[in-house]
Amino acid sequence: MLYGIHVSNGTINAVTDKLLPELQAWRERQLDAVYPIVWLDAIHYKIKENGRFITKAVYTILGLNVEGKKELLGLYLSESEGAHHWLSVLTDLHNRGVQDILIACVDGLKGFPEAIESIYPKTEIQHCIIHQIRHSMKYVASKHQKSVSG
Repeated sequence: MLYGIHVSNGTINAVTDKLLPELQAWRERQLDAVYPIVWLDAIHYKIKENGRFITKAVYTILGLNVEGKKELLGLYLSESEGAHHWLSVLTDLHNRGVQDILIACVDGLKGFPEAIESIYPKTEIQHCIIHQIRHSMKYVASKHQKSVSG
């Protein structure tokens, strides 16, 4: 029961069965040939699996199309974030029609630029300023972090 509403397992299964084909079609849809800017990042979530909490990474790919509109290109689930898995995500984007990315905005994950270059060799890599600041703050003494970041 959630919010005072009881939903049976059968109802949940019926809704899930109806949505899964639509989700699969969205996941496999053809994409544009060129995206001027693509943001690639992984978000880490704690989920309960087999009675214990574990962390999973959801790879998110947001693209700016040539008309200037943002679109979610894909979501991919993995046990953790790594350049090797990013390579499989980029390969999937290529297989779905993306021939070129002008600028890829990424964090500082080791091997990430090389993974992008192997699929999209002409793509410019732009490191996310938030990740750069966060990484730089590791070198500032904790007592000075507030004054440096404020």
